Amino acid sequence: MAEAHQAVGFQFTVRPDGVDIKLSQEVIKNIYHSGVTAWKKKAIQFKNGVLTGVYPASPSSWLIVVIAMMSSLYIHIDPSLGMIDAIKDNLPHSRDCMSVQTRAVLSSVLFATGLWLFLIYLLRYALKALLSYHGWIFESHGKMSTSTRVWLSLVKMLSGRRPLLYSFQASLPRLPVPSVKDTIHRYLKSVRPLLDNEQYNQMEILAYDFKNSIAAQLQRYLILKSWWATNYVSDWWEEYIYLRGRGPIMVNSNFYVMDLLYITPTHRQAARVGNVVHAMLQYRRKLERGEHAPLRALGTVPMCSTQMERMFNTTRIPGIETDIVQHLTDRKHLVVYHKGRFFQVWLYTGGRHLLPSELETQFQRILNDTSEPQPGELKLAALTAGNRVPWARARVKYFSQGVNKVSLDAIESAALFLTLDDEPQGYDPTKTNSLDTYAKSLLHGKCYDRWFDKSVTLISYTNGKMGINAEHSWADAPIVGHMWEYVLATDCFHLGYTEEGHCKGDVNKGLPQPTRLQWKFPAECQEIIESSYLLAKQIADDVDFHGCLFTEFGKGLIKKCRTSPDAFIQLALQLAQFRDQGVFCLTYESSMTRMFRDGRTETVRSCTAEAVAFVRAMGDAGKTNAQRLGLFWKAADKHQNMYRLAMTGSGIDRHLFCLYIVSKYLGADSPFLKKVLSEPWKLSTSQTPQQQLSLVDINKFPKYVGAGGGFGPVADDGYGVSYIIVGENLITFHISSKFSCPDTDSYRFGQHIQKAMLDIQALFKPENDKIVEHGKHVHLENGKKHI
Repeated sequence: MAEAHQAVGFQFTVRPDGVDIKLSQEVIKNIYHSGVTAWKKKAIQFKNGVLTGVYPASPSSWLIVVIAMMSSLYIHIDPSLGMIDAIKDNLPHSRDCMSVQTRAVLSSVLFATGLWLFLIYLLRYALKALLSYHGWIFESHGKMSTSTRVWLSLVKMLSGRRPLLYSFQASLPRLPVPSVKDTIHRYLKSVRPLLDNEQYNQMEILAYDFKNSIAAQLQRYLILKSWWATNYVSDWWEEYIYLRGRGPIMVNSNFYVMDLLYITPTHRQAARVGNVVHAMLQYRRKLERGEHAPLRALGTVPMCSTQMERMFNTTRIPGIETDIVQHLTDRKHLVVYHKGRFFQVWLYTGGRHLLPSELETQFQRILNDTSEPQPGELKLAALTAGNRVPWARARVKYFSQGVNKVSLDAIESAALFLTLDDEPQGYDPTKTNSLDTYAKSLLHGKCYDRWFDKSVTLISYTNGKMGINAEHSWADAPIVGHMWEYVLATDCFHLGYTEEGHCKGDVNKGLPQPTRLQWKFPAECQEIIESSYLLAKQIADDVDFHGCLFTEFGKGLIKKCRTSPDAFIQLALQLAQFRDQGVFCLTYESSMTRMFRDGRTETVRSCTAEAVAFVRAMGDAGKTNAQRLGLFWKAADKHQNMYRLAMTGSGIDRHLFCLYIVSKYLGADSPFLKKVLSEPWKLSTSQTPQQQLSLVDINKFPKYVGAGGGFGPVADDGYGVSYIIVGENLITFHISSKFSCPDTDSYRFGQHIQKAMLDIQALFKPENDKIVEHGKHVHLENGKKHI
């Protein structure tokens, strides 16, 4: 075996005249380079840790403060107001230990260091106080007040230069706990358009009974937690919404991200994977060193980066009552699944990443391997797609020792999981359902060819297309999207391919072969695997998916209408939902709370009274377009305000969720909280944001656009809708529902969305003049408003 010979660093033979030692120079060279690389990595991490630890100051600023204090000794000015002398008096007086001059210098250095640290904390708390102000987000787009301009200038001034990924973490404010009164008031307003008078009166009674009974007690515990924990929501959200769920995470929790929509850089499967994996390793290296630039709103206001820490080397481990998220550091291999076999591939050689061409060689070797799966190996990953308790029990019983344990450890400790699929996928304009099958393949595949517990499962198709299936508990979709934007841009514009479609670089045939993972499953374990597969297949077969490309207009035209693109789309979704179902429903839109430390998401309840009034007007023949447009502005303004409230910590649902958790801990029953938490979200929506617009110039390369991603249906009788606004002229919708529900149809809903978008846009056409916008008379010419 070639790999066995490669593993031997030296050989020795005992002879009568001594010991003859033969060293393998290649192996010793690799060992040397590995050691050098490891120490370089530690040095860089230490340096970046220091830079982050003293931010927004810099290590050089310490030297400036020390020199300033030392200079004061010679000009007989004491800026310390006697503190340097006090420090000097408390230092050892013995001449043998320290001279007077030495004590004077040391006391100045100690005072300067203390002053420097004090200034750092002062700057941090000043920056935290500034970042706690959110008035800027409530101002009209394009209209910035003088106070906000001054505030932005102060934030920029205190933010320092060239921040690293985690530089702002200590300066981010904590998520505030809203008052119970405000939350209940906003909740009742959110459900009023969905309930008749009798239902609303009952809900009002429940709400005020809760407010006047145990609410104050629960709120006190929640405030106490907000003082103690960095975020009063996120740990409970991860545990109770994700990790304690005992049902399948495939479809129900995991989400997917698609490849570039129109472009496939190479049709060679192994080559494309080689470039993409290498780009992901580059991203991981920068992530481990904290060298990525932090995401900042308006280019100034920092977002929390905590979720990014567990992107790689992370696995969700099943448990009987609750799962855990296992995150490791510095993993040097990945695991590949191909045609029922599992392979381990090392990602380093000689202390460096494998080059794209070397990775291509390794993946091509797997593609060329014709060995058969071992008994039970083909559908093994179905354990991660089924219910959690059978998987947890099987893991303890059949994977705790022997070859099964070694192989499972290899999977769970891998940097990521890679599936080399044996079929083509991707968007094909000649096929009406190409996006549908592509989405379903990424979301669930064959139910046994993705390791759904891994934080990231990279999926490769025979035609060179790629995609990602991501486990949801460790982070939200924008985190994975940030990495994927970097990878696609690096793949296409930095690494590239040869004319034949191979990775650039020399082919290294001296690499050890990928290692087959070994398994030994008794019949009972194979029965559990098959049972998990059958359950997962039933779930997957029930997913009705439709991918919809809306190309009539995009962000460019919507902005000319002077409204938020997100509000425009959300109102179109409300109009489509009503036309599809004939009733309004509780609507979930995800917003982020990453302006706060450890923030994740909050819910925007998009079905407002204003949205209902607008939708009803669109179907009322007695209403004029001017009246409809006036109602649209009111609904759009309402939606934007609710989105801003959610982003700034004044949402509804996370507060009520945490109050419910506290009530369960205390054993206090609340009919109101129980009712709120049991309400189904029949329309669940989410926008996939574009975060790094500078990576690719869309105007120069209009075909290099991503298709976004999506998720499975949340309610048995509802829709899940994810959308991405790409550039100026494209919006992609990912729509999911269940075939088992006779009232839903994803394709039909997609048609309703397209018509709703066009109908709303038609309200802005030039013939609709003399409309009323916020009480002001507005004239439309060429689609633009002139006041």
